[in-house]
Amino acid sequence: MKAFSNVNPKDLKDAASQLQQASKKGQAATIVGGGSDVLGMVKERLVTPDVLVNLKSIRGLDKVTEQRGEIVIGGLITLDALSRDPVISKNYNVLAEAAGHVGTPQIRNAGTLAGNVCQRPWCWYFRNGFPCYKNGGKTCFSITGENEFHAIFGGGPSFIVHPSDTAPALVALDAKFRIVGSSGERTIAAADFFQLPTDNPARENVLASDEILAEIRLPAAKNNTRGTYTKIMDREAWTHAVISVAAVMEMDGQVCKSARVVLGGVAPIPWRVPKVEALLTGKRITPELAAQAGAAAIEGARPLGKNQYKVPLTQAVVKQTLMALGA
Repeated sequence: MKAFSNVNPKDLKDAASQLQQASKKGQAATIVGGGSDVLGMVKERLVTPDVLVNLKSIRGLDKVTEQRGEIVIGGLITLDALSRDPVISKNYNVLAEAAGHVGTPQIRNAGTLAGNVCQRPWCWYFRNGFPCYKNGGKTCFSITGENEFHAIFGGGPSFIVHPSDTAPALVALDAKFRIVGSSGERTIAAADFFQLPTDNPARENVLASDEILAEIRLPAAKNNTRGTYTKIMDREAWTHAVISVAAVMEMDGQVCKSARVVLGGVAPIPWRVPKVEALLTGKRITPELAAQAGAAAIEGARPLGKNQYKVPLTQAVVKQTLMALGA
């Protein structure tokens, strides 16, 4: 393993400054929060930092608070704490469920919300050092190789899937991300944070090299709003979603007033399905409507050689999720 230095910034502005200074010196800098993914990538030499910027030295980034009607979640809150927080569990159940589905108890106790949102792909080729798009090359080896778990939507030139459980839930909740950099701050919608490979095949989000995902802001919870997260895996524990569905519906009695439905495990970004949302709005959630929504969810799917199974599976899981939420 390459030798590196560790810095403990006093606040987010200092952390961003440390990132900028490293860049000016021609050094590679890497942010560490929980470290469950980053340290593994360092050991595997997928990242070779000169400097590790340790955010755990910054106080107050692991809280859930209320500010002017919004719920503010610090990026360093652990996934376990997030899944058990009473405010999140009561009013934003889809996020609590998503956080509780990540990995193992050990990972949830160490991993952070910001780290889960910003984690790199788990594509076999990327993780094993192949010179693919994600590793600075000009090939996606999965197109003609092992693509059982790759994208059926939004793929090309890279066909990775975004591995985060919490990201689809945050998009479904219409969350906003506060980003801090050396030149200042900005706040963007969760849906605008993630990048398709057509935008930049080497990156999965819009963070600049000196920027940090500091906190997540959720809009005030509305009455009669329901949310749930369904995750299908190829084994019982630890692994990432083969397909997941984050759904949030505002109800008026038995009628859906509005809906946000976001898929995970099927695209390089959390994949929102507006046609499904429009189909649900203004209607009672019946088995027939849920079946129509499942069929609408797979429109435009482009499976690769070994992941065609994801198409009917997505259709079935969307139907299942909506029936559970509308019951």
